[in-house]
Parts: sequence; structure tokens; C-alpha cells
Amino acid sequence: MKLVMQRKATFRNAAVLLLALASAAAAQSTKIEQLRSNAEQGDAEAQISLGAMYVAGEGVSQDYGEAVKWFRLAADQGVAEAQLILGAMYSEGEGVPQDYKEALKWYRLAAGQGYTGAQYLLGLMYRNGKGVPQDYKEAVKWFRLAADQGNAQAQTNLGAMYVAGEGVPQDYGEAMKWFRLAADQGVAKAQLILGAMYNEGEGVSQDYTEALKWYRLAADQGNAAAQSNLGAMYYEGQGVPQDYIQAHKWLNLAASQATGKYAELARSARDALAEEMTAEQITKAQRLAREWSDAQPNKLFGLSPQEMQILREQLREQLKSQ
Repeated sequence: MKLVMQRKATFRNAAVLLLALASAAAAQSTKIEQLRSNAEQGDAEAQISLGAMYVAGEGVSQDYGEAVKWFRLAADQGVAEAQLILGAMYSEGEGVPQDYKEALKWYRLAAGQGYTGAQYLLGLMYRNGKGVPQDYKEAVKWFRLAADQGNAQAQTNLGAMYVAGEGVPQDYGEAMKWFRLAADQGVAKAQLILGAMYNEGEGVSQDYTEALKWYRLAADQGNAAAQSNLGAMYYEGQGVPQDYIQAHKWLNLAASQATGKYAELARSARDALAEEMTAEQITKAQRLAREWSDAQPNKLFGLSPQEMQILREQLREQLKSQ
């Protein structure tokens, strides 16, 4: 089964969420001078808020190096969320030279406190062999720890490990379980994969109607691969009456959002379909695509509103447990 994975969210997402969840006094009402004074006196919450503001460029000029300074001060106090973000900044090489071993160090400290975001990122490091020798079993261990606590990204990756048989015996049924948990939380990538499994009958009885449902949920979040697959189902009339206008709409949206060879494939499919359509049908399909795009809320750093809500809820739960 060929799955198209979207690029992962970077440390910026966590920083923006921390900024959003900081106290109103720290992030909104307090003057930057007071916030800085509190941070300089060792207030970890102020240090995190200030670091997040430098990442997001909110109230100050964007400065990743300055953000690193404040996150490090909070991380050195043992604050897990600061350790997580500092690790991500080392992993991405933002504000510091890229250093996977240093990233691993900070992820491990946060993961040791039960922080699911760090457990998930540790799993990625072991899966990809960054900062450590590649070790699928160790990756599965960390993904499972986070997935069992409801981390949707870890659930998605654990499902992928079961599909590939990496670190665990290949088991499509087990993969389906984890993908569904993540998909039910609104993760577009998991919804895409569920759609593909139903479409191809892997781990479940082939069911075009169910495939269409999951593709549509992911497509509505702007997932280009799901949009392309949804367009193909409308073209073939699988799980839905054949509809060239809807097929063109979704292929057009996919072509506008995908990158590289995937964008080219979507454009080729759309253009081939257009040869079978009337000018009136094409005009209607293009109008529907524009209307869909205009109705979509802006994404923050590539995350849909549903995915942002997932991260907000996970972060709130983490903060409660600290």
C-alpha cells in the first residue's frame, strides 16, 4: 500500500501553542518589560512565554537565537515543555546549529517526565536514526508510550510501524486500530491512511463508501493526497455516483497544494479529465474549488484548525500534570 505522508510540524507549532496557552497576564496584558523582568528573575512561565514570543514574532522581533536563550533557562529548571521545544530547535537547527544528539538529550529529559510530545519525538529520532543508531523496536517503545496516553501523532506513527512491520510483526489489523484512534481525533494523515486501507482492502474488508468518508475528512482539512484520491473516486464512481465536476474540483485543489511529483500527478490527472468535460463543466468545477478554498480558515504553520485543537488539548493535559 503506497501512502503519501505530509511533512511533519516543526517546533514552531509547540511554541505558538505555548504562547496561546500562557496566562493572559503574561502573554496579552503584561507589558513586555514586565514579562522580561519576571523571566530574568527566574520565572519559568515567563521564560517560556518570552521564548514563544520570540519564535512567533509576537510583541518582539522574531529572533530564534533569543528564543533559545529563554527556553534553555526554563529547560534548565526542569520544565518539560521547554525541554521539548529546545530539543526541537536543536533538531531543526533553528537559533542553534543543528545537533541531533543535543535534541535527543532534551527530548529524553522531557519524555522522562511523561511528556507525550517528547516521547513521540524520541520515537521519530529512533525510527529515522537521527542522533542515535536507527532502532525500530526502540521507536515502537516510545511511540506506544505516547500513543497509550492519547497522543494522536504517536498513534499515527505506531500504526505506520505495524503496516511496515518495523519493530513489530506486520499487522494491518493492529495498524487499523491505531490509525482509527488518531483519525477520530482529527489527524488528517491518519484519515488519509484509513481511506487508503478501506480503498484497497488492507486490514479490513474493501469498502469504497468508507474509503470515501475518510478521504473526504482529510481532504476537507487540506490534505492534498486525500484530495487527489477523492477526485479519483469521483472520476471512477467508487463509493459515490460518477461526477466529473467534483473529480475536477478535488484534483484541482490537490494540484494547487501538493509539491513535487505529487503536484505533477494531480495536474496530469486533472488535465486528462478536463479533455472529457465540457467548458461549462470545467468552469463550474473551478468555481467550486475557489469557493472551497475561500471558505477555509488560514492554517498556522501548516496545521489545520482540527490539528491545532488536538495539540492545544494535549498541551493543556500535559500542563495539568506538571
